[in-house]
Amino acid sequence: MRIGLDLRLHAYAPGGIANYARRLAPALAALLPAQTLTLISHRREREPLAAPGTRARRAWTPPHHRLERWTLGAELALLRLDVWHATDFIPPTWGARRMVITVHDLNFLYYPQYLTADARHYYNAQIAWAVARADAILADSYATQRDLERLLHVPSERVTVAHLAAEDGFRPLPDTETRAILSRYGLEPGYVLFVGTWEPRKNLPGLLEALALLHAAGEKQRLVIAGRPGWLYDDIFARVQHLHLEAWVRFIEEVPPGDLTALYNGALLLTMPSFYEGFGFPALEAMQCGTPAVVADRASLPEVVGDAGVLINPDDPATLADAFRRIAQDADWRAQLSAAGLKQATRFRWDATARITLGVYQQVM
Repeated sequence: MRIGLDLRLHAYAPGGIANYARRLAPALAALLPAQTLTLISHRREREPLAAPGTRARRAWTPPHHRLERWTLGAELALLRLDVWHATDFIPPTWGARRMVITVHDLNFLYYPQYLTADARHYYNAQIAWAVARADAILADSYATQRDLERLLHVPSERVTVAHLAAEDGFRPLPDTETRAILSRYGLEPGYVLFVGTWEPRKNLPGLLEALALLHAAGEKQRLVIAGRPGWLYDDIFARVQHLHLEAWVRFIEEVPPGDLTALYNGALLLTMPSFYEGFGFPALEAMQCGTPAVVADRASLPEVVGDAGVLINPDDPATLADAFRRIAQDADWRAQLSAAGLKQATRFRWDATARITLGVYQQVM
């Protein structure tokens, strides 16, 4: 069986979906005979992404191009693939015997106002065709499986859930190592941490409102926002100024993985007050470091944190502020959340994700 895995998005947007494909590749390769798996990067990538026992190729067709369905298919046809796995859900019209897609979320259907006009048009025009074209569909969570059934009428039996996982590098660190890395950023331990793309669905304005409520009550708390700008993010910076939080909010772009582990370890808590998440890597990464997670009671996030995290209403900044306050003041509860998070994180492993994924390939063949 000759399998192709789409890694092209990594050259353009190295965020959640790109990381999913990059992490899945070596886990799949470990289960397959050598040279069975072909990893397709984009020409824009300086070096094609590789994993032991795989073949590496580069494609000219960029992800999300209006002619992608046809031009990518022409490139793939030369590889004589049995299965093509579209890790960002849009398969080509042709180019492999079978097409498998991963649908990470349907945020663009729930919250179209949080996308640019171009992105909204692109995703809305593709999703119905993609799920109809696919021979099999993978989803990161049961929440996305339910969304596919509810919004696109995809029978649940056509969708296989394969939870994702965090990398092993996210782990508890010695305090001295954490402090040494934090000092390079001018940080002291004990801040509230947000990790992710800065875009409207992440609800950063609501997070800033919660921080302002704490400050109004005389409880000064620092917030670190790590990640990278996405789209429609100007309001976030304006909100910081409007709430007079300039001295208390720190934006850090493009944090290296090793430094990110230290940011998790040094945080009082990690928060994800998102209106919608297909999976929510940061919550899992934080728990794997022993950092309590405060997340929205929406979409996949309750699935990821289980009983080990704190669930809040993302529409109510006061509940978010209350969770921050209690974790800061109750050391015993904070320790319980840390221990529960470490245990919860062990339920998610890339080898399990790869086994489920390989099973789907075998099923469609």
